[in-house]
Amino acid sequence: MHIAVSGNIASGKTTLTEKLAQHYNWTPLFESVDQNPYLEDFYKDMKRWAFHLQVYFLNSRFNQVKSLNKLEGTVIQDRTIYEDAYIFAANLYQSQMISERDYGNYLDLFNSMIKLVTPPDLLIYLQADMPKLVSQIQKRGRDYENLIQLEYLNNLNACYQQWIGEYTLGKLLVIDVNHLDFVENITDFASIVEKVDREIYGLFS
Repeated sequence: MHIAVSGNIASGKTTLTEKLAQHYNWTPLFESVDQNPYLEDFYKDMKRWAFHLQVYFLNSRFNQVKSLNKLEGTVIQDRTIYEDAYIFAANLYQSQMISERDYGNYLDLFNSMIKLVTPPDLLIYLQADMPKLVSQIQKRGRDYENLIQLEYLNNLNACYQQWIGEYTLGKLLVIDVNHLDFVENITDFASIVEKVDREIYGLFS
C-alpha cells in the first residue's frame, strides 16, 4: 500500500509519518525540507524565490514518487505531490508571488508529471487551526520559519480546506489534531492508530 500524510506547515505530518512507520513497520519517505536550498531565501523574499522553491519541491517529490514502485511492502509518505501544486503553488499564484507566466510553466510541468503518478491508497489529512500551527512553529524553533507571515499560513489553510473538501483520488481520513498531542500522549496516538486501522481494513474489504 501507499499511505500519505498531508497537512499545513507544522501540523505534525513528519512526526506522525515517523511514528506510524515505526508502529506498522512501514517504509517512510520524508519531505526534503532542510535540503531545499531556496527555503530560507524564500521566507525572506517570497516573490523573488517562490517559483524556484516550488520547482525544487515538485522535482524532489516526483523523484520520490517514482521510487515508490521499487520499494517493497507499505510505504508512508510525508506530503504528496498534489499539495505542491494545488496548495503551495496555487496559493503563491493567488497571492501574486508567482507571475502568470511562471505559474503556467509550473502547471505544464506538473501536469506532465502527474500522468505518471498513482494516487495514494489512503490519504491522512491533519487538520490544524492557526493557534495550533503557530504554537508548533514556535515550539520547533526553526529560524527561517519565524519569518512565516500569518496571512501566508492562513491562506494555505484555506487552500487545504478546499482541496480536501473536493478530494476524490482515493480513501481519505481527516484527523483533527487541534487538541491532540500524539507525541507526549500515548492515548492520543492510540486513537489515531485505531482510525488508521479501520481505514486500512476497509481497503481490503
